[in-house]
Amino acid sequence: MDAEDIAAILDELPQGTIVPCWIQPRSSRNQLCGIHDNALKIALTAPPVDGKANAELIKFLAKKLGISKSSVEIVGGETSRKKILRVNGVLKHAVADRLAI
Repeated sequence: MDAEDIAAILDELPQGTIVPCWIQPRSSRNQLCGIHDNALKIALTAPPVDGKANAELIKFLAKKLGISKSSVEIVGGETSRKKILRVNGVLKHAVADRLAI
């Protein structure tokens, strides 16, 4: 999965970048798994209860992108496996470059 593949699923807004995510909770480790259903597939160790997976997702992406947790917010799908995140203040291609594996 390279930066070009990731950039194709991202949307850029004036305030930041929209990142569609497909979440796989209760995984053995936190990791980027590729692209699934036109979204970035992310495996998380946290269970999908009491917002634990959402908090883990924000922490994981912020660390991967090298930004603060407050710059990453869930704007859609809070109780779904498919989530829409907004990364504030980071351009689309910068997000794609930092997430490429």
